[in-house]
Amino acid sequence: LIWRDGLLVDEPTSIDSYWQDDFVSFLIGCSFTFESALIAAGLSVRHIELGCNVPMYKTSIPCEPAGRFFGNMVVSMRPFPPADAIRAVQITSDYPAVHGAPIHIGFPDQLGIQDLDHPDFGDPVPVRAGELPLFWACGVTPQSVVMAAKPPLAITHSPGCMFVTDVKDSDLIGS
Repeated sequence: LIWRDGLLVDEPTSIDSYWQDDFVSFLIGCSFTFESALIAAGLSVRHIELGCNVPMYKTSIPCEPAGRFFGNMVVSMRPFPPADAIRAVQITSDYPAVHGAPIHIGFPDQLGIQDLDHPDFGDPVPVRAGELPLFWACGVTPQSVVMAAKPPLAITHSPGCMFVTDVKDSDLIGS
């Protein structure tokens, strides 16, 4: 995604025409990494079952500012029955480099999220009766920061479209 002064201006399939030799790039871990472990443990991952992108929400939680960059955290949400929620916390805690354990369980309004049916990024998934929404820090937070800090030019990934490497998910346990 191409951003100018905090506004999304383009969604190119190649960034070659935007790239400058003095740019700096970095990779941010993604919670998609731990989803294979959740599935291997027999847990249902709703957005995968529905064939859609994980729902992501802007929150009212401010990130620690870094120079001119500031903004609020974005979270991804996955619903689970209470017993599975406990197991999901245990499993994802083993992946601190790719967001680790949830930052919040239940009560989305405490994060400033008013309506789970209308995510800011990704696709909505139903939270069924008796389920708890679990919220993880999300690699889409940089987009929230770009919107708030309004740098002249920024390039980010598109939510749900990740960098692919030869690192196995299991290699990230404990990292």
